[in-house]
Amino acid sequence: MIELKRDKTPREVTAQVLDYGAWVSTLGRSEIQNVFEAYRPGVPLESAFVDAFDETVPDEISAQQTFTIVAASVDAATERIVRFLNEDYNVPINVVFFRHFVDNGSTYLARTWLVEHEVQAAAKAVVPGKRSSTRETWNQLDWYVSFGENPTGRRWVDGREYGFVSAGGGDWFSRTLKNLEVGGRVFVCIPGTGYVGVGTVVGEAKRFDEAIITRDGVSTPLRDLPLEGTYRRAGDESDDMAERVVPVTWIHTVPREQGFWKPGMFANQNTATKLRQQFTIDQVSAAFGLDG
Repeated sequence: MIELKRDKTPREVTAQVLDYGAWVSTLGRSEIQNVFEAYRPGVPLESAFVDAFDETVPDEISAQQTFTIVAASVDAATERIVRFLNEDYNVPINVVFFRHFVDNGSTYLARTWLVEHEVQAAAKAVVPGKRSSTRETWNQLDWYVSFGENPTGRRWVDGREYGFVSAGGGDWFSRTLKNLEVGGRVFVCIPGTGYVGVGTVVGEAKRFDEAIITRDGVSTPLRDLPLEGTYRRAGDESDDMAERVVPVTWIHTVPREQGFWKPGMFANQNTATKLRQQFTIDQVSAAFGLDG
């Protein structure tokens, strides 16, 4: 929350910025979406957010408030109130001063903070019983899966051909695959490329050397198939290092060269996570002809 005031700032500004924050704290994701749609009809919030801030909309929004008053100067009452709230009660409120000056033909803009310390973690401002969810509701079905291709390792052409997603090289990369439930729908994205497939999970995560792929009623160990990629690595005798494979029945796929991406779509560093962002689901479904 940023409140801009010209010249000297009366103490009422502090009350005003807190009042704004109290109002914002009651807004859930759907209310914020409605406010934006009234302001920019026909423009997706997710796309506009990327244009403005060069990053995607956070999974959880309006859960934390930070209050900043911007002014050339403040009166003694305002300074006293801000210091009292910030230093004694950890309310994330501060004043930033900007000063403009010229020296030898060069123009400078100097910035100083009233309370000089590391920016505090914003305190959550929750109004019990009045606030709807600050994040989109998971539909209990859809998952995001990152398929990290590697020229000398994992290849999407294999996953597409034989019906699987995989990850490995450390427990951090593979452990989230264990969360995928049989019957869940996965939206598969190659980082830096885009979404390349949507399918249904048909089995639990298994080590590569134990994974079984079933095609046309015939079950075959994945390791025995003519794969283009490499899924074994040094030290993969350990379960933590081993490649983990989840079998998938594809609904629609495209080659990596046709990966689909629009600004504002969901991406995540985890290999598998719940896909809550309806914008991404809608965009990929439309691009892949899944609307029906």
